[in-house]
Amino acid sequence: MEKKFSRYAWSVLGFNLLVISWGALVRASKSGDGCGEHWPLCNGTVLPHAAQIATLIEFTHRVSTGIALVSVIAMAIWAFRAYPPGAVRKAAVASVILIFTEALLGAGLVLLGYVGANASLGRAVYLSAHLINTLLMLAAMALAAWWGAGHAPVQIAGHRAAARRIGIALAAALAIAITGSITALSDTLYPSTSLRAGWALDFSAAAPLWIRLRIFHPLIAVLACAYIVVAVLSMRTAASAARPWGMAVVLLAAAELVAGMVNLDLLAPIWMQLTHLLIADLLWIALVVFAAAALQPKAVPAMQRFQKPAA
Repeated sequence: MEKKFSRYAWSVLGFNLLVISWGALVRASKSGDGCGEHWPLCNGTVLPHAAQIATLIEFTHRVSTGIALVSVIAMAIWAFRAYPPGAVRKAAVASVILIFTEALLGAGLVLLGYVGANASLGRAVYLSAHLINTLLMLAAMALAAWWGAGHAPVQIAGHRAAARRIGIALAAALAIAITGSITALSDTLYPSTSLRAGWALDFSAAAPLWIRLRIFHPLIAVLACAYIVVAVLSMRTAASAARPWGMAVVLLAAAELVAGMVNLDLLAPIWMQLTHLLIADLLWIALVVFAAAALQPKAVPAMQRFQKPAA
């Protein structure tokens, strides 16, 4: 039963990664207003007719979001039927709550007009909040899958130094994601004609705020990825279950930096933006599961386990 639930939870997580990537396509293709200012209807109807490409992209995203919502609710019901009160149930409930807030935040983008060519500061703040909710949702689903496979929940006692390092690493990953989303939106709103022209605008006092913010993302990404790799490699004594995830974190951090450089060199085409985002999401998931594995209760040696306490 544990294996079946865990496989289902991982598949739910995988499907949600596809939904998130499609949502990025909505933003990158400026299709966020493809259904007009209507939500949950699309241009005032349940099924759009004679739809343009922007409408099809936005409508497909809405449909996939609905399927994702149902799959997460099913995961939570399964968790309550198959597991006693504890970590698995809590992660499943958190997944349901966060996917509901994800849907509401997505609706807010449409209803508040934070779509298309909107370049307001409010959109940047809103997108950052939306992204944090997305990452927390992915973390909850990943933990439901991990703990659902029978792994012990996190125990901070005895791991305080490691917990601090991992906490900073998770915050660093959030910083990469938030600054990356702002940079991606800037590339969508103000595409560069060449790499040299883009760099010149980044340092121009006359350039829009969105463009001047772009320079911070590569700097933060390099520093944050360096810290994440050092933090993970410093925990060589972590539980054996954490080691494959630690290696995945290191490889994905390197891939994230390479993808960022390619994205910059190619002037951020849509396909590369989606690839860059997917790697960032996978890095976050790997880091979350590494944290859960590394902060498991320390195993008690067999000899010690059966020793009688001293009188």
